[in-house]
Amino acid sequence: MTTTPTRPTGLRLAAGVLTGILALYITLVAFGNITDFGTNQSYVRHVLSMDTTFKDSDLKWRAVTSTALEDTAYVLIIVWESVAALLLIWGTSLWARGRDDSARRWSTYGLLMLMLLFGGGFIAIGGEWFAMWQSEAWNGLDAATRIFLISGVALIVNQLPARQPRTGSDAS
Repeated sequence: MTTTPTRPTGLRLAAGVLTGILALYITLVAFGNITDFGTNQSYVRHVLSMDTTFKDSDLKWRAVTSTALEDTAYVLIIVWESVAALLLIWGTSLWARGRDDSARRWSTYGLLMLMLLFGGGFIAIGGEWFAMWQSEAWNGLDAATRIFLISGVALIVNQLPARQPRTGSDAS
């Protein structure tokens, strides 16, 4: 379904700006992870191996110590970030062109991908399953929570219904 461009609204502007900021952010994250592969590779390896968490044998069985599995997880994260970036860039361009229905759909896909990565991946799995919260050096929960919440706000704004123009006796 194609929509015809309409006059810009505050809601479209807000949705487009929020989507665009997150598109820029995740694009820079993915670009950084690709061009400086080793820095966050170390981060992922430390979180998955649980080598900087409390020395609790009740939790250590969860650790992933295979570098091949750790690196596979990291590459999958980068792929996920890259796809989310592309979706959000596309959504932002659609918001800018006034194609609200398509913009909302594509932005929603990208924003949900961010929420799954940062909420499900980093907060739930990294933070709780791999006890990242116990690490002083490799704890990314604050950053993950920030992006999860900003993505949630952007998603809510993206889902707000557009105000319909008043017609007939409603117009004054």
